[in-house]
Amino acid sequence: MTALFLRPTVRAIAIALFAVPIMATRAAEADSSLTNVVALVSQRLALAEPVAHWKWAHGQPIDDTPRERQLLSEVTTRARSAGIDPDFAQAFFQDQIDASKAAQRALFAQWKHVPPTGPAPDLKTVVRPQLDQLTQRLISALVQVEPVRATPDCPLRVTQTLANWKAMTHYDASRSAAMRLALSHVCATGGLGAVG
Repeated sequence: MTALFLRPTVRAIAIALFAVPIMATRAAEADSSLTNVVALVSQRLALAEPVAHWKWAHGQPIDDTPRERQLLSEVTTRARSAGIDPDFAQAFFQDQIDASKAAQRALFAQWKHVPPTGPAPDLKTVVRPQLDQLTQRLISALVQVEPVRATPDCPLRVTQTLANWKAMTHYDASRSAAMRLALSHVCATGGLGAVG
């Protein structure tokens, strides 16, 4: 009788022990995909400086509505091809645009007092090809992050991933607000969670 009672318990323990590594692997994969998104967003945000430098040197405004519309149109097409919800992709890339412009505005404010030095890299032949490459890489990264987007702890995981990224890299703290803005639609619920 005792042996019969133990069998289901032993079976449940065995199933649980088997499931733990699978769940841990899935969590690690999700966190790896979030780290990839954070890294790519950080790289894209770093390009705000050469973009701003070119605009400053050529007396161009920060806002470039036709270019922004073109990017969002291309993102919609690429998202559909990759099997990503186009609305999610549009919201995510609108965040990238807004974060870049916020960083550019901060740079313009600094440069009123201390202008940038050296020649600005060419926007068309140097910087935009890098931005285009990052757009494609971000689309691929969004495919990988899709499974974690709707999880209840997604905002907290994104925040923790960002905190880990800052600790691992020589992160420019002046970009924190822009970085948080750029990541604000990674999760289906939007926003980032609080890390205690």
